[in-house]
Amino acid sequence: MSGVTPPAPIVAVVARLRAAGHEAWLVGGCVRDRLLGRVPGDWDVTTDAEPEAVMALFDRTVPTGLQHGTVTVVLGEDVVEVTTYRVDGDYTDGRRPDSVRFTRSLEEDLARRDFTMNAMAWDPLSDTLADPFEGRRDLDRRLIRAVGDAEARFTEDGLRALRAVRFQAVLDFAIEVNTLAAIPRTLRVFQQVSAERVRVELYKILGSAHAGRALLVLSETGMLTVALPAVGRLPDAGLAWVARALTHPLPAVDRLALVLRPVADEADAALRALRVSNDDRRRVLALLRVAEEPADPPSDAAVRALVARVTPALLDAWLAWQAAWADDAGPWAALAARIEALGARDGPLTASDLALDGRGLMALAGLPPSRRVGQVQAWLLARVWEDPTRNTEAGLADLLPAALAAVPERP
Repeated sequence: MSGVTPPAPIVAVVARLRAAGHEAWLVGGCVRDRLLGRVPGDWDVTTDAEPEAVMALFDRTVPTGLQHGTVTVVLGEDVVEVTTYRVDGDYTDGRRPDSVRFTRSLEEDLARRDFTMNAMAWDPLSDTLADPFEGRRDLDRRLIRAVGDAEARFTEDGLRALRAVRFQAVLDFAIEVNTLAAIPRTLRVFQQVSAERVRVELYKILGSAHAGRALLVLSETGMLTVALPAVGRLPDAGLAWVARALTHPLPAVDRLALVLRPVADEADAALRALRVSNDDRRRVLALLRVAEEPADPPSDAAVRALVARVTPALLDAWLAWQAAWADDAGPWAALAARIEALGARDGPLTASDLALDGRGLMALAGLPPSRRVGQVQAWLLARVWEDPTRNTEAGLADLLPAALAAVPERP
C-alpha cells in the first residue's frame, strides 16, 4: 500500500510486538490519511496484547489509560500509543463507554469505530490492509459511512454526528444517505456533548475549504440549532448568504464572526456558551462592532476616522471579512487602496497621537482636569483627521481658540 512511510519508532513498536507473537497494526486515521495521500498527524498502534503484556515488552512505558487498554511506549524522545483490541460496553453519557472488554479479534475492535474509513488497519511490515467494513471502497467513492448501524454509532457518542460533517467539510466527501438520516434521530445525544468538544469540531469545520456547504448540512440535520441556536433560527435565505460568505478564505475565528453576523445582538452569549477563548471572543465582537462601517466614507477625514474605529491591528482582517460578506467585493478593495494612498493606518488616529497631550492642553488653555479636556481633544483630533499636517504643537495651539468655542464649558 503506497503512501507516507511511518516514523521508525512506530515501525519498531509494531515489530517488537510481532516478534513477541502478538498481532500489531496501525489503525484509524493514519491509515485513512495514507490512503488519501495525506501526512498523518498521529500514528496509533493496536494489538491483541493486553496492557500488562505491552508494558513487559518495553523498558519505558506510561499507563496512559489502562482502563481503556492504552499504554504509551517511550522510545528515547519518541512516544507511541498502543491500545489493546477492545469491545465497548454501553454508553450512558453519550461520550465514553461505561466499560470495555479486551478481545483477541481485530474485527471486533474495528467494529466499534465511527466510520468505515476510520475502521481500517494496516501492517507496515507486510504491507497488509485489514478492511472488514470496506472503508477503502468508501474512500474511493468519497463517502462517509457509519460502521454498522449509524443510529447506534451516533447514540454511543453524540460528537460522531458532528465529526461526520467535519470530515465532509475537510475532505470534500459526501455523507452516505442512511448515515445522514440518522443524525436528526440522535440529536438528543448530541445535546449532551460538552461545549468544548463541539467548539473544537466547529473550528475545524470553519477552517475547512467547504465550510459553507457544511453549515447548510448542520442546519438541515438540526445540529446548528443545538450548537448555535440563534443562527439555527435564521431563514433559509439568510443562512444561504452566510454559507456563501464562508467560501472566502478567512481564519476560522473570523468565519465564526461571519456566522454570527446576522445575530450580532446574541453573539456574546453564543460565544460564551461555546466556551471560546477570551481572545477569540474579543476578536469576534470587535469585528461585529464595526460590521456596519461603510466602504465609501465621504471624505479623507472620514477614512481616517474609520481606521481609528476599526483600529490598525484589525484593519486588514476587517477588510477581508467585509469583502467576504459583500455581494460585490470591489468597493472594499477600493477602500483598502484609498487607505494605503492616504497612509491612514499610520495615524494620527487617537487623542494619544496628538502632538499636544492632555497636560499640555490644560496648561495652554488654563483648563482644570475635566470631561471638557477630552472633548476638546476629540474636536482637535477631528481637525487633524482633515489635515494631518496640523498635528504639531503650534498647529494645535492655533486651533485651540476655535476648539474651546466649539466645546463650551458647561455648568
